[in-house]
Amino acid sequence: MEAFFYLVPSVMIAGLLFGVFGLIRRSRRVVRAWDGGLTAQARCLRSYTTTSGGGDTMVSTTLHHVYEFTTREGRAVRFEEANGPGTTIEGDLVTVHYAAGRPEEATAKAPARGRLLAESGCLLLFLGVAIAFCVFFMVTAHWMFAEADDFMP
Repeated sequence: MEAFFYLVPSVMIAGLLFGVFGLIRRSRRVVRAWDGGLTAQARCLRSYTTTSGGGDTMVSTTLHHVYEFTTREGRAVRFEEANGPGTTIEGDLVTVHYAAGRPEEATAKAPARGRLLAESGCLLLFLGVAIAFCVFFMVTAHWMFAEADDFMP
């Protein structure tokens, strides 16, 4: 029974750390694209939504766009980006930012470093508080079990 109080928070911490690394990876990819200094006109080939949840849980909808552009070297690149603007529809031309060595990691998001920092910082803070709570829970459970062992004959 005692292992349950260590196993569940440990699994939660692993999931939260997975979210932290995913968030950092996404932020670094966007910053690399902005810092790459190269732009191109891309066409929105497709726009679609995905939903998750339902039943007894909240439904979440994500808007995806598929873009295609040609690099300065003449290479055609197609990429997909989630959480794009709802005003971009199929056939629209948008400016994409990309790095020369990684055109497949392009972004159609306009450079907004302050916004990216604020979003990422708030999410990292939330995930960090959740991890700290899990650790606090495990330490408290350990302390309680250790105290309970002292009362047992």
